Amino acid sequence: MFAAVLGVLAFPALLSAAVLLEFDRILDTSFFLNNIVINGELLAYKGGSPILFQHLFWFLGHPEVYIIIIPAMGIVSDVMSVHARKPIFGYKAMLISMLAIVVIGFFVWAHHMFVTGMSPVLGVVFAIFTLLIAVPSAIKTFNWITTLWRGNLRLTVPMLFCIGFVSLFITGGVTGIFLGNPAVDVQLHDTYFVVAHFHIIMGVAAFFGMWAGVYHWFPKMFGRHMNRTLGYIHFWVTMVSAYLVFFPMHFMTGFPRRYWSFTNFETFNTMGNLQAIITIAAFVVFAAQILFLINFFYSIFRGRPVTEQNPWGATTLEWTTPIRPGHGNWEGDIPTVHRWAYDYSTDNGDIGQHVPMKEGEAAH
Repeated sequence: MFAAVLGVLAFPALLSAAVLLEFDRILDTSFFLNNIVINGELLAYKGGSPILFQHLFWFLGHPEVYIIIIPAMGIVSDVMSVHARKPIFGYKAMLISMLAIVVIGFFVWAHHMFVTGMSPVLGVVFAIFTLLIAVPSAIKTFNWITTLWRGNLRLTVPMLFCIGFVSLFITGGVTGIFLGNPAVDVQLHDTYFVVAHFHIIMGVAAFFGMWAGVYHWFPKMFGRHMNRTLGYIHFWVTMVSAYLVFFPMHFMTGFPRRYWSFTNFETFNTMGNLQAIITIAAFVVFAAQILFLINFFYSIFRGRPVTEQNPWGATTLEWTTPIRPGHGNWEGDIPTVHRWAYDYSTDNGDIGQHVPMKEGEAAH
């Protein structure tokens, strides 16, 4: 829901930017052009700035990060609770922090534009909001860690991807604090430091959340298990190789991005060996995803059949359906939800959502 709200409110800005850009290209308007030259003559006009396009683009561009990462957060929270055999810690705080991320996320877009010459006062305002959004993000991180703390951890493939997600989210989040400071960002802007931060959070972490969900719900979707050994290989190879790709980029002494050649810079020529390691690691990451795709499609048709209705011992409602759900999912009456989704390790064991509350039992 949160990601949908972000999308509904943020995408119109990019659409309007695209429409105005077409006006500039086709109708000779000047919404984004800082000069118009026809037949070698500069036309007199007022207004028009490429900075306006940047504002409209980044008004979507930063909420888009949360549109991608918030579903992964939800998946990780749900899957982690199942495989830690513990209720998700601070459930209400998790929801409130996610709402805070959505709201504050609309007031941080210009931290991508600190080097455009914006007013220092305006830069400070956006820096404050950028650093402020780290608070709800930190709440979610501590809640995930506390959910793991003293839990009965089952190190299944979905659980490993959840733990990997938290690790990546911390790594990418810490580097974001540096980029949220205008004085530091001026030095780091358009360097490999930005590449590392962006891809660890929006790329690798978001994919880890997706993979956690795929491995967790695959038995319910297809009635078969994915190959566990290939799943473990997929996790460890991806985790190690992804860190080998992006973590060294934080320490490349301001190595600039988008340069086609670095041979004219003596300092950057010393980075050749490190770049080679990054390139090799990137190919290894790609190979691991080929392995995942093979495992995924092979398991759909040839995977080990599911023999238990609820192989993970989850308490959520979808695991009360038959192994091969028919039309309407449930046979007979649809189960009634009586309790929250995370009654794990209670005095009465793990209790499903469809089990009625006992007299005197406290509801969450």
